[in-house]
Amino acid sequence: MADLFDTLDPPRQPLAEAMRPQTIADVIGQKHLLGPGKPLALAFQSGKLHSMILWGPPGVGKTTLARLMARAFDAEFASLSAVFSGVKDIREAIARAEAERSRGRHTILFVDEVHRFNKAQQDAFLPYVEQGLVTLIGATTENPSFEVNSALLSRAAVYVLEPLSQAELGELFQRARQVACPDLGFEDDARDRLTGFADGDARRLLNLVEQVTTAATTAGVNPVTPAFIDEALSRNLRRFDKGGEAFTTRSRRFTRRCAVPIRTRLSTGCAVCWTAVPSPCTWGGGWCAWPLRISAWPTPAHWKSASTPVPPSSASAHRKASWRWPRLRFSWPARPNRTRFTRRIMRRVNS
Repeated sequence: MADLFDTLDPPRQPLAEAMRPQTIADVIGQKHLLGPGKPLALAFQSGKLHSMILWGPPGVGKTTLARLMARAFDAEFASLSAVFSGVKDIREAIARAEAERSRGRHTILFVDEVHRFNKAQQDAFLPYVEQGLVTLIGATTENPSFEVNSALLSRAAVYVLEPLSQAELGELFQRARQVACPDLGFEDDARDRLTGFADGDARRLLNLVEQVTTAATTAGVNPVTPAFIDEALSRNLRRFDKGGEAFTTRSRRFTRRCAVPIRTRLSTGCAVCWTAVPSPCTWGGGWCAWPLRISAWPTPAHWKSASTPVPPSSASAHRKASWRWPRLRFSWPARPNRTRFTRRIMRRVNS
């Protein structure tokens, strides 16, 4: 007797999973790693894989590269997610790797979101990576210098994956059209609007193409226009990490202690705060130093103080400003949307 559930259709595979590259030649982007003479290209050509940490934003191909490496080197692929796994899961993966080695196969251990493992969990990989039992490939969206143990970093190379450019997103869009909607037309501005919404994220672009295709088919729209995309899609949210590396758009030249990301964040709350932040971005002028330098700047009109700040004309005044918070009362202009970050800065200045 046939089971009732045998007649049900299997769940539909998302477009992003259906279009996952099957060979290195299918990968779009990351030419600084996969181009001729580049590090990962040389690793594929040599046939010798090494442990590595892949650092990049979501949707740039970290998991895809790990799977392609396992296929290219004919290795067993074991995957762990640091969100759901612990030391017990790590030991089970190592036990399976030992069993595969007894059969003559090497194991690539892929750890997604490796930065979510604590120090003890990350240390559990060390002896097996050092012995060569497994080749560790970790994927992270956070800076490994802050989130990954130094002992593990010394045993693995760190490669930075960049967001896809507009040209690369356009190439991916053409491939997605041929698979998902070959009969649906797109105006040039509509295509540019979609690639702009993707913000360098390949997975997001494929999901958007899938959503627009469904909406256009339902509404009977052909070709797709920019106005239809604005109506069919929700608000475009740019990538922003309140505590990590995504303060500035597609830039990792500065650390989270740099003055430029804070200037960028404060500009959304109050433009006049720029007068209190040192304009050059240097390693010595971090974000935590700018309140100490307020007394050396001219007092803006909306700052209230019992006494006028003393300019650093004398050495004693400069020494006093270097170790003591200036006694300033900060009065914000009328602005309805104050962020939590700017409120915290205001309380610090007024204390």
